[in-house]
Amino acid sequence: MLVSNYQNQEIMKKINSYVQVALLVLLIGTITSSCEDFLEEENRTNLTDENAFDEPGAFAQLVANTYNKMRAATIRFSLDNTGTDIITRKAIIAGANELNDYVNIDPANGTISDYWNDHYDVVTAANLTISRVNEIPGLSDEEIDLGLGEVRFFRAFAYFKLVEQFGDVPLILEEITTARTDFTRAPQNEVYEQILSDLDDAIANVEANPEQYGRVSKDAARHLKAKVLLTRGYKSFANSSDFADAAALAETVIASHPLVSDFASLTSIENQRNSEVILAMLYGTEQLAVGRGNNRHKLFKFTYDLYPGMERTQEFNNGTDDAPTPFYYTLFEDEDEREEATLRRVIFAIRDSDDGSILIGDTAIFFPEVPWTDEQKAGVNYQVVNEGDYFRPNGFSTVHFPMFRRYDDPVAPLTTTDGNPLGQRDAAIIRSGETILLAAEAQLNAGNAEAAANHLNTLRARAGITTILSAADVDLDFILDERARELAGEVSRWLDLKRTGKLIERVLAHNPHAALNNAIEPRHLVRPIPQAEVDLSNGSIRQNDDY
Repeated sequence: MLVSNYQNQEIMKKINSYVQVALLVLLIGTITSSCEDFLEEENRTNLTDENAFDEPGAFAQLVANTYNKMRAATIRFSLDNTGTDIITRKAIIAGANELNDYVNIDPANGTISDYWNDHYDVVTAANLTISRVNEIPGLSDEEIDLGLGEVRFFRAFAYFKLVEQFGDVPLILEEITTARTDFTRAPQNEVYEQILSDLDDAIANVEANPEQYGRVSKDAARHLKAKVLLTRGYKSFANSSDFADAAALAETVIASHPLVSDFASLTSIENQRNSEVILAMLYGTEQLAVGRGNNRHKLFKFTYDLYPGMERTQEFNNGTDDAPTPFYYTLFEDEDEREEATLRRVIFAIRDSDDGSILIGDTAIFFPEVPWTDEQKAGVNYQVVNEGDYFRPNGFSTVHFPMFRRYDDPVAPLTTTDGNPLGQRDAAIIRSGETILLAAEAQLNAGNAEAAANHLNTLRARAGITTILSAADVDLDFILDERARELAGEVSRWLDLKRTGKLIERVLAHNPHAALNNAIEPRHLVRPIPQAEVDLSNGSIRQNDDY
């Protein structure tokens, strides 16, 4: 039986003993005979490939290992955020960049390779569980069906991200026990069929309401299936009922997961486990359980510590390399409570400034919604940064903008920009706020704009917006704007834009760095296959066109 927190210390210890040792045995078996002396090292754990799975507890740990691999896959934000209409690179508007500006994207790009590897790690962990289950004694049919339903959900999640990012991809459905180089890329429609098959298995076999928080539920699988069907509905191989089926699944999930009453409460770390969260990756405070840690608290922060009255602290931590676009800040209506819960427009001093003009608790940096005049700025002793100056050096930092507060993790240790983030709060990857937006998009595409408007009105009312939308107000651009307000940094913006056919149009309209270079084109609707994969396959894996 799995414990309530898959990422806790005991799970990690047992993963090391059952899974990692078994995989090491398999790896050692492929090393050439020239290493025979080395291979005579004593096996201090008494575990071998033959006996690592000879007790029932091994199955629980294989399932837990899949959860653990999923955590790594869900903290890779660059391919999901960078180079979109709402997220750009954190630099002055000059020069060029591969991922954000779509200039000379290199198939050897490390970020692309990491994304590929992390998601195939999930696939590998799921396949290991599926392939080895029959070797593990003492399991009931119920235990087997439940565990396999969970890992098939994660395999579907990983393949959905892979097929959308890379197009045709190798479709591997069983454990690989020998060195192979003959992989080929399966057509996207076949990958989609397998994703949907895995999700149907998950819906049939996982629990409706798991007692143990953090486990996959039927509604998590229904939500993902709705998103997969919605995405397939735009494609040449779509089924005619995809939009309607996606809407129906989303409606079922929404009925069981009511929205939290207000957005500030939803984003509060004290209320992170609530009715709206359908699936989250768990971390906690134990060093071994945290692993690399959640990194969302590092999203969209600038170099604030050089300003008078400021220094680097746990509260603000170090930021990643991305920044919201100026367009993102224009999306919020005056009464939209999501802006206050998401953005930090006032930054207060953490210490007294060297000249004593700013004291702890005073305003240190202010980002007004309405630009201040030079005269107004001269009348205060703190720094005022207007929207038009976010990407212009001001003597303190090169780029500066209202920082995100939505994912703050005040107990996370201060870490370097490139080090493990060590964030401890949960990372929600599925919640009903997004399910409502999926339902709205599916209903719109199914020809029911009134139902779409009703869903959007529900979400906007929670945000404090009193203006009621009509069916005539709703189109894909409006839904994408609403997704930006609700979900920035939470789900893949790149996939949203690609799905709706809006990636090129909206990147050029709203991403200032990408617009400067004007390089994005249809080939960029898929990423290059990592060059190492192409090379190791001896050409059986074909590179995407024009890379």
